[in-house]
Amino acid sequence: MNPDSFIGPPDGRLVPRYTGPDTFARLPTLDGVGRADVAVVGVPFDSGVSYRPGARFGPAAVRAGSKMLRPYHPALDVEPWKVMQVADAGDLAVNPFSMGEAIAAIEAGATEIQGRCTNLIAIGGDHTIALPLLRATAARWGRVALVHFDAHLDTWDTYFGEPYTHGTPFRRAVEEGLLDLDCSVHVGTRSPLYARDDLSDDARLGFEIVTATDVATDGVAAAVARIQQRVGRRPVYVSIDIDVLDPAHAPGTGTPEPGGLTSRELQLLLRGMDGLDIVGADVVEVAPAYDHAELTALAAANLAYEVLGLLARRRGSTGVDGGA
Repeated sequence: MNPDSFIGPPDGRLVPRYTGPDTFARLPTLDGVGRADVAVVGVPFDSGVSYRPGARFGPAAVRAGSKMLRPYHPALDVEPWKVMQVADAGDLAVNPFSMGEAIAAIEAGATEIQGRCTNLIAIGGDHTIALPLLRATAARWGRVALVHFDAHLDTWDTYFGEPYTHGTPFRRAVEEGLLDLDCSVHVGTRSPLYARDDLSDDARLGFEIVTATDVATDGVAAAVARIQQRVGRRPVYVSIDIDVLDPAHAPGTGTPEPGGLTSRELQLLLRGMDGLDIVGADVVEVAPAYDHAELTALAAANLAYEVLGLLARRRGSTGVDGGA
């Protein structure tokens, strides 16, 4: 795409940020621009939760929290809206009563949108949506390495005998051959487990774990080095469950766990992934009914912006022409 033709959000110095379109960062719609380098899509679905519902309202809350975003990212030294066309693809219409139909609709919707963009960032919705998103991503890019930020492993087998929930997507992804084994990593985990075997089972599935305690004791730089070494040059999918943050920083989520990362730590971890071949991402589990002063929505919007900054940095350094 021609950079001179990129359409960005209204200038916040001329149009107040609490006005303008209710899209992510007040960006144009995908239908309005036709094609984009990066599309942001909402997936309002929470029928896979095991505790507090409400993440179906996450996409709207994150869009509201994104109105404060500005064009220049000083930490990454990049202007995402000038390097690539970013657009809001709206929300997928997902059946809240049928898990099978919902998963199929998310995969089909993501596949259709990928036909009009290079990279897709999804806003959830509960973590169940990661499985169909990974299906669509792997169909385009092949097996991917997964960098999974979460308080939980999400590699359990079933809940109440059901194989598709927000606690099972990455076991199913391994079983379906969507992930590049032995190069994927969980970051920020800390929750109690059902059994000691959960850890050995997770390792058998091909994951490494960087716990929240590891980040606290060894520092962000050490965690970044482990992520970079684990992933290498493989295509990477980034999945961010907002509950990876401590509830002090993100109270608005369905399964909060004390002892989590700070917003600053997670921003630094993501910035440390600069140079990795990120091909897709999601930010999930924002449940605004439990939020306070938009803390969770603001954090989620800024984390999506961090991923956009990484994509813009890579696009600028490689000269990749988006919108293919």
